[in-house]
Amino acid sequence: MDKSGRKITDLREGVELPPLVKSVVQENINRYAEAARDFNPIHIDEEFAKKTPAGGTIAHGMLALAYVSQMMTDAFGLDWVAGGKLDIRFKAPARPGDTLTVSGQIVRIDSNDDRKTVCCDVTCVNQKDEVVVLGKAEVGLIGD
Repeated sequence: MDKSGRKITDLREGVELPPLVKSVVQENINRYAEAARDFNPIHIDEEFAKKTPAGGTIAHGMLALAYVSQMMTDAFGLDWVAGGKLDIRFKAPARPGDTLTVSGQIVRIDSNDDRKTVCCDVTCVNQKDEVVVLGKAEVGLIGD
């Protein structure tokens, strides 16, 4: 790990980022609802949600996205926190009981003047290997 908190030191195309595994539980969905002030019943009211096409509660999309950001922070430390960018698509809902695995891979490194920008593909899948979040992440490296 370097002074920026970066754990990824092998910066080259094709390098896999350390994956992050998270369990989705209703308690965390409820906590996220409180923090975000998003009390849509599809997220927090199990009786209501059972009667919808979703068939039960689903996690906020931004909760799954927070896990992507956590994986990037774990890999790139302060570089990610200082200005990481995401361009993602939500592909499927995450549900209580799901185990999500977030992974990424460096696909390109751009050098401009004295700054490097690392571009990654990122994916979040559930235990059935269904894609929940898919997209790109970009992080400028401080001091590189």
